[in-house]
This record gives sequence, structure tokens and C-alpha cells, in this order.
Amino acid sequence: MPAMKAVRMHRTGEPGVLALEVVPRPEPGPGDVLVRVHAAGLNPPDWYARRGFSNIPEELRPAFPLPYTPGSDISGVVVAVGHGVTEWQEGDEVFGLVRFPSLGNGGRGYAEYTTSPASHLARKPGNLDHVRAAAVPMAGLTAYQYVFDHIKLDEGRRVLVNGAAGGVGHFAVQLAKVRGAYVIGVASGRHETFLRDLGVDEFLDYTTTRVEDEVRDVDVLIDTVGGPDGHRFLPVLRPGGVISPVFHGEYHRERAAELGITFRSGQVHSDGEQMAELGRLLEKGRLRVGLDSVFPLAEAAKAHERAERGHIQGKIVLRVAPDQTGSPASR
Repeated sequence: MPAMKAVRMHRTGEPGVLALEVVPRPEPGPGDVLVRVHAAGLNPPDWYARRGFSNIPEELRPAFPLPYTPGSDISGVVVAVGHGVTEWQEGDEVFGLVRFPSLGNGGRGYAEYTTSPASHLARKPGNLDHVRAAAVPMAGLTAYQYVFDHIKLDEGRRVLVNGAAGGVGHFAVQLAKVRGAYVIGVASGRHETFLRDLGVDEFLDYTTTRVEDEVRDVDVLIDTVGGPDGHRFLPVLRPGGVISPVFHGEYHRERAAELGITFRSGQVHSDGEQMAELGRLLEKGRLRVGLDSVFPLAEAAKAHERAERGHIQGKIVLRVAPDQTGSPASR
């Protein structure tokens, strides 16, 4: 049986539990394709799983089999197709969010090869290398599904994005602008130039400014931070406004209800058609990818350490194979 390298964990814990091992190469089943992974994106669920989901109450923690290979965001090249697959063929460059939110049968993207349902993939934008393409799927789909599916954002709305420089945040800023919104970005001051380049209409540095004292009449809050102080944004919203929390937060929901504020959110899920729409926006230059840092596959533990230090600008990506696309971003 052909072999490959993959990052696996045999127990939960600190980043050091992630180890590069030689394992059997998977084979595509019916409806699946086998992808030679060129790059894999990092996302919070990767380190949540690595820690054994210690961030949620024990009785609610999902079980998953060990050894475990993290990774749901991939960009790579199709090398084989399973029975019934007609939309992809060998040599196609693809990217996507693979089998999310499944955990036991997840994407296994931290590897030289992985399988994916054909319907979870889209054609990689020609103007992106694999590293930048791998930074898109989960964060881009989360932002897309919030803006278009959950919020159903209308043109002309005032939108505040908290945590605007992060993975989901920087895509939410841009997609809100695509929808014709007036966007206020909240992040630390070192991200101001980055966010202004992405098109925010106003920037607020949360380290020097109390947002709740400075902003009023916001229609929609997309909060990618959450936490115990989420309720501080209630004065920012107009009566009848919308809060869309990406992570759990304490929003004093009874008080919010008194103000007519509603909540709209949902679990991100794999969707090849929406990935294709993101790809079209990327090719047209209407979306840009923020890249914080790139690590080789063998340094997955170091990549997790970087992620958990926080203050990320854009995404962190594992480079699995040398990029052969020749796109400007790969040089």
C-alpha cells in the first residue's frame, strides 16, 4: 500500500502531541476524490480538538478516534477520483472545506494526501497560489454564510466587525463591502493599515478606545471574538439591530430582547458551490487573503503555538508541497 507523511496525535494536550508520521495513503471512495495536498489552513477547531475540547463543559465534549489527523482546509491537486465522480479529473487544482463539521470522519488535511467528497471542493482561483488558497475555506465560508445566509445583509447597512483582522473577520469585512455596507472594523492598532486597505470605512483600536462609547446606530454586529464581555456592544446597536456571534459570548440576551436586538448565527459547513463563489470573488480581486504566517508540515506544532499566542492578522497555513502554480503570490 502506498505511504505518505501525515501529522497525527495519539493523545490530547499541548502542541507537542502533534507528530509527523508515515502512514498509509487513503483511497477515494464512491463520490470522493483523492487530493495531493499542497497546503492546509489552520483553524480554531484544530486546536480545540488537539486539547480534547477542554474549552467546553466535559459533558458536551465530542468524542473522536485516536490517532487523529487535524485539518479541514486544503488546497491541492486531484490525483484520483472515486466511482461516480464526473466533475473532477486528475490534474485539477482544487480548494475547499472538507467534511466539516464532521469530527470522526473529518478532513485530515495535515497530510500529503487526503480524500474529499467531490461536492466539497471548488476550482482553485488562478490568481492564488496553494498557500493563500488554503487560507480561505473555513474562514471564508464562515463569513460568507453569515453575511449571505444568516444575516442576509442588505445594501446600505452599518456593520461593525469585532476582531476584524482575524481569519473570519477580514473576510467578513470584505464580504460586507461586497454587499454595499458601511463597515466599522475593530482590532488592535497594528492592524489599521491592513484593514483600511481592505476597505473599512472606520477603524477603531480597541486597545485605546472604548467602542461602546464611540459608536452608535449599528445595524449588524459580527462578533468574531465573543467572551464574557460581549454585552458591552449593546449600546452600539440601534433598536432592532442584529448580533451575529461567531464564538460564544455573554450578550445579556434578556436586555438585548428588550432593545429588540435579535441573534443570527449558525455552524459553518462544507459547501463546494459557495467555495466556487468565493473563488470568483477572489479572481475578480473583490476579496483578498490575509496571510499571517506559513510553516512546513513538519512544524505543525509550532504553527499551533503561533495560533494560540493570538493577535493573528489573517490566517496561518501549513505548506505541504512545493507550489508549482507559478502565480505571483507563490514567489
